[in-house]
Amino acid sequence: MSATRTPSDRVDVCVVGAGPAGAVTAARLADRGHDVVVLDAGPRFDFADRQRRMERYLRPAHGWTDVWDMGGERDAYTSSGEIHYPLNTTRVKGVGGTTLHWLGLTPRFHPKDFEMETRYGLATDWPLSYADLRPYYAEAEAEMGVAGAQDNPFAPPREEPFPMEAFPPSYSDSLFAAACEELDIEVHSVPQARNSEPYDGRAACQGWGTCAPVCPSGAKYDATVHVREAESEGARVIDRAPVQRLEHDSEGERVETAVYATPDGEEHRQAARQFVVACGAIETPRLLLLSQSEQYPDGLANSSGAVGRYLMEHAFAGTNALLLGRTEQHEIGFITSESHQFYDHEEPTPGSVKLEFFNYAGPSPLDVALGDGRWGADLREALEFELGNHLQMGALVEQLPDPTNRVTLDPDETDDHGNPVPDVSWSVGDHAVAALEHAQSVQRRILSSMNTRITGQTDVHDPGAARHPAGTTRMGTDPSESVVDPRLRTHDLENLTVASSSVFPTSGAMNPTLTIVALALKAVDHLDADL
Repeated sequence: MSATRTPSDRVDVCVVGAGPAGAVTAARLADRGHDVVVLDAGPRFDFADRQRRMERYLRPAHGWTDVWDMGGERDAYTSSGEIHYPLNTTRVKGVGGTTLHWLGLTPRFHPKDFEMETRYGLATDWPLSYADLRPYYAEAEAEMGVAGAQDNPFAPPREEPFPMEAFPPSYSDSLFAAACEELDIEVHSVPQARNSEPYDGRAACQGWGTCAPVCPSGAKYDATVHVREAESEGARVIDRAPVQRLEHDSEGERVETAVYATPDGEEHRQAARQFVVACGAIETPRLLLLSQSEQYPDGLANSSGAVGRYLMEHAFAGTNALLLGRTEQHEIGFITSESHQFYDHEEPTPGSVKLEFFNYAGPSPLDVALGDGRWGADLREALEFELGNHLQMGALVEQLPDPTNRVTLDPDETDDHGNPVPDVSWSVGDHAVAALEHAQSVQRRILSSMNTRITGQTDVHDPGAARHPAGTTRMGTDPSESVVDPRLRTHDLENLTVASSSVFPTSGAMNPTLTIVALALKAVDHLDADL
């Protein structure tokens, strides 16, 4: 832990952001002997406080954003798109970042996700392939601790077993599996960064059931694991140090300092040989846009005009049903079965769909009482019918990059340091709508075969976001169309690397965190060679 928030003398690497990409980058570079400073906008959260944060989530007086103290002037944003983008539910500002509240699923992207233009004439190809990232996927699984099984016939090729055995299927999984077998739909386990057994000094999952937004036991991976490793190797991690801007040399070729604020109202400058921006797909482009200068009037590293553009999300398709029977299971905080059968596709449309079978136990008694105002005998009758017989299916679907989906600065609203807040403009698009409709048709087919009554489905034109923003500093080989090259270094500045989902040219329909970490590990090799 850094004793003060004053800057170090010029270091080898300054990392902005202590989420999964920043923490892994810092830990690996420090382990290789480099002098590293990490600056994070939010606080450190005391591990001992996690149970209280879980209780805050469970009580009806609090919302999702209250768990990790999100909101207020510090976290202000606007949303000008067709669909309101709930930015503060997608992120946590603090050491550990969004992995403090993520669900923990860690699938690999499929080869087709890297080849959308070649295969389908859609979007663009990545400037690297699945084969290029494959060894880094294995390294990322070992670093994070991933439980899984090689029972998925649709998964991309891998080189070795998962670090831990998969979690077993739940009782409701068995109901879904029986129905899917009759419909010739394959069901398989889910890889996830959650300990099915003790791993890397952390205990096995204790089944609290509140994985998102808080794991009280630490069995689910979060980036504080690598923050601790980085500090044990000599890195400094400075919390509550929001970076205001990056400043470059007179030629505009290299970043020289990260200017950051501290709670005492002071500004400091951290100098470094190399800089890594790892702030996620919203705050990364915002920081670059805030770092405008005479050489870069439209924002740092933005000669292409692509900074902030091509924002992608995974739109969520959900279907709820009541089983005319009982599932007889308690809430399980994570998914243990999925189907990737509808992921790889021959035709361009509908796009990829990742089917999810939720371990949902139904509303709590308090939710039923508060929702319907029923008490006494009426409440007891409702609970007998409404608890233990709920089923829920979800799906993530593929969205194509669109330059009009973007992050810009809103000059009419400022944060607690007087900086324009991010404005997020997001719409779904026809490609994703078609995939949502396809996902829901499959969900209806499965649930209708299970003696259920379907009670609701997501509006495909107004779906929820899966909290997986990507694409706002896209990777490519053409500096006129992209922000970073295949090694994640910006085209415009030779010592500025971006480690984030913001570099994804396309985002498929798989949860992004494992790919984020794999790309960060690849970037570490390049940075280490440069240093």
